[in-house]
Amino acid sequence: MLGATIRSRERPKRGDIALYDELVDQWWHPQGPFMMLHWLAAARGRLVPEAARSGAVLVDLGCGAGLLAPHVADKGYRHIGVDRSLPSLRLAAEHGVEGVLGDVRATPLDEGCADVVVAGEILEHVPDLPGTVAEACRLLRPGGALVIDTLANTVLCRWVAIELAERVLRLAPRGIHDPKLLVDRGVLLEECARHGVPLALRGVRPSITDLAAWYARRRTAVRMVPTFSTAMLFQGYGRKRS
Repeated sequence: MLGATIRSRERPKRGDIALYDELVDQWWHPQGPFMMLHWLAAARGRLVPEAARSGAVLVDLGCGAGLLAPHVADKGYRHIGVDRSLPSLRLAAEHGVEGVLGDVRATPLDEGCADVVVAGEILEHVPDLPGTVAEACRLLRPGGALVIDTLANTVLCRWVAIELAERVLRLAPRGIHDPKLLVDRGVLLEECARHGVPLALRGVRPSITDLAAWYARRRTAVRMVPTFSTAMLFQGYGRKRS
């Protein structure tokens, strides 16, 4: 199955959480509407370090149905996921994620509770980027790692990630991204630094050979590989200062 059809009579507006709830039964379908999120979860998991202590906690902001879980399951963390979608959290629990129903801008979790905070494909969905970054950094203990991936606020990204990926290639559900919420990289870096987490960015993209093989149905997944430009899809990694 490529792409997806929203089943409700009245289509939710762009970026509305209702889009995820409409498609909740498709989260774990590797060829379904969230297939690219599977590929990104694998790449995100590779950035998560092994737990350095017993009882280490990973907080997964905007965890959805827990796609990151299999990629960090052997790294030694207690995996806590925060999301506003209760149906998605129920699915995440089936994959070992302890779900917390809440807003990523103001979670009910304690300050400094996390050894790692992951914000994967969520920053481009929040109306308050500084507030969300502040919350992610608040949750980190000194020396803890912040891992992100998101979409850049550029003309190129709007054309590729929204017009091309959603409308033509059907690599994401149509309407899932609001172009007004794409992430300003300068603001992201400034806000992370303000809260004691200097962040390094790198671009990432699907492997062209894998993507061609996937379209030819010779592969079931596509590797995400580093690229020189952060003007579209990018990852970030940093550690909180002690």
